[in-house]
Order: sequence, then structure tokens, then C-alpha cells
Amino acid sequence: MTGPARPERVAENLNRALHEILRDDPAAVLLGEDVADPYGGAFKITRGLSSRFPDRVLNTPLSEGGFAGVASGIALRGGAAIVEMMFSDFVTLAFDQIVNFAAKSVSMYGRRLPMRLVVRCPTGGGRGYGPTHSQSLQKHFLGVPHLHLAEASAFHDNTALLPQLLRRGEPCLLFEDKTLYPQRVHTGGVVDDLFRFDFLDEERLLARAYVDGVPRDGCDCLIIAPGGVAARALAAARRLFLDQELVCQVVVPFQLYPFDVAPLLDLAAAAQHVLIAEESTPGGTWGGEVAADLHERAWGRLRRPVLRLTSLDSVIPAAVHLERRVLLQETTIHDTIREAAGA
Repeated sequence: MTGPARPERVAENLNRALHEILRDDPAAVLLGEDVADPYGGAFKITRGLSSRFPDRVLNTPLSEGGFAGVASGIALRGGAAIVEMMFSDFVTLAFDQIVNFAAKSVSMYGRRLPMRLVVRCPTGGGRGYGPTHSQSLQKHFLGVPHLHLAEASAFHDNTALLPQLLRRGEPCLLFEDKTLYPQRVHTGGVVDDLFRFDFLDEERLLARAYVDGVPRDGCDCLIIAPGGVAARALAAARRLFLDQELVCQVVVPFQLYPFDVAPLLDLAAAAQHVLIAEESTPGGTWGGEVAADLHERAWGRLRRPVLRLTSLDSVIPAAVHLERRVLLQETTIHDTIREAAGA
């Protein structure tokens, strides 16, 4: 007899989501550099798509501004377009098309026009790719009207959420931390032998991991950590519980902007500490925005000011040992919480 199938990896889940979108929507196209078979994308997320949908999965020239503009035009004419940036760093070359054309087209023609566009951005470090292939640039797109930001995680099912992004009719950047791709998707409310998870909202956008068997109405630290940072936060929470008996809950959002802190207010008020951890460089970050919202809406209930962690204010080295010094690590999350708790 064979045992139960292992949960699919995040890369496989993304690939399946793209297959289902192209299968279900004949108006959907996928564009990007080397996305067609046999290469199937730099991280193999588009593997098999061009063989199945040869007229709608198209390789493009090395021109991010060019193919982002083409995809925006397809969306403007009523189609649906998914764009893959080979590395999220290169999305800066398409900034004008995304910010000044795609996002503004929703409302600047006198009536609302649906813009079904998702720009996928393999993001972050941890792979030794160096300064121009390892950045987390989410903060540079915050606050643009009609532009949504989302971040994949091992808690969120892309087969359900990726179609939702298209149905919203507003362009979206989907950031995918490259360290996530080989991770298994968490299913059935189970993370591992210690942690379980649930969702704080009906849309299942806001996952919450907690220690099994421990009451969920309070904790020593509420950690808010998107994407690939969530695994580091969970590793820190595990050590803190086993070594210092400090109980942490880890909240993992899918939608980064617009972001509603309302589901977090009671959790934040019941926690001894609140920590927001992200891989961005410091200054003008998503975590800073969330902390400001929490302070404004829950200041009278928070026990202490919200703590924030980012990577260092530095370019990202290619040498692995130097890269680790710059990027936010599990040890920094662990030590910050332990020090704050006086453990």
C-alpha cells in the first residue's frame, strides 16, 4: 500500500494555478523571458504551459518595459495577462508601465475599466545571486492607487488566490520569495509537529500559525512575517518555545497592499510584544506602514511599541557568508524577541 501523497511544493502549486487559469480562461495569456518549454522559466514555474497552450504562453525579448506594456494593453482590451519577471529586481525596468499606465488605466478614462493583470516577481535573497538579483522591492510600489501587492507563502493556495487577483480587475504584483519554491505547502491546518495554523479572515488571506495545545487568546510575541520570512519566524518561534518557554504566534499575510490591520487588533492587544519582520532594506517599508496603522488604531491597547526588523542597509553580496550578514535571519528574530522578553 502507498501512503498519502506528500503536499506539493510552492513551485508546483504556482505551476498548477497557472495551468488552471489558462485552461479556464481562453482570454488569458502569459508573457516573459524564457517562460516557454523546454526551459519553463528561470525557476521552472511555467514548465509545461507552452506545450499545452502554445499560442498563449510566449517568450519575449529582454525588455521588461516592453512586455509589461504589451500585457497592460492586453488587459486594457479586456483580456487577462500574467507576466513573469525573471527576477523581481528587473521590475524596476517596467515601473513606468505598471505605475503610470496599468494602475492608472483603471480609473483615468472617465469610467472604470477592469485591468486583469498580474506581474509575478521572484524576489529576495538567500540564493547567492548577488546585488541585482536578490532584492525585495515591495516598498517601492506601496500607495499606488489601484495597484495591489501580494506575496506568496507556504500557507496560501495559489490555485484559489491567483484567479482572485485577476478577478479584482486591478493590476497586481505578486512577490514570490525564491526560497519558498522548494518548500511544501501547509495543508489541513498542520505546519509541523509543534505548530498548527488557521486563517483570521473569510478570504483566507491572513494565516496564523500557533503552538498546538496552547491557548490562542494571548502570546508572548505576535510575529507578522510575509512570504519567505515566515519560515524564519517559525524557526525562531520554535526555539523560543522549546528553550525559553516563550509562546509566539506567526501571522502570514497574502495581501500586502491594501492591508487591513483590523483582524490583528485583538491579537496585537493580547500579545506582550508585536514584531514585524521583512527582508526589505530599512526605510519606507511595508512593515513600517503596518506598524504605523497598529499604533494609530490600537495605541491605547498595545502593551509596548511595535518592534520592526529588516535586512541591513546594504547591497546584497553574492558570497553566501556575506549575504547572510546582510539579510534578515532567524537568529536575529529569535534574539530580538528573547531580549525584549528579558529571557
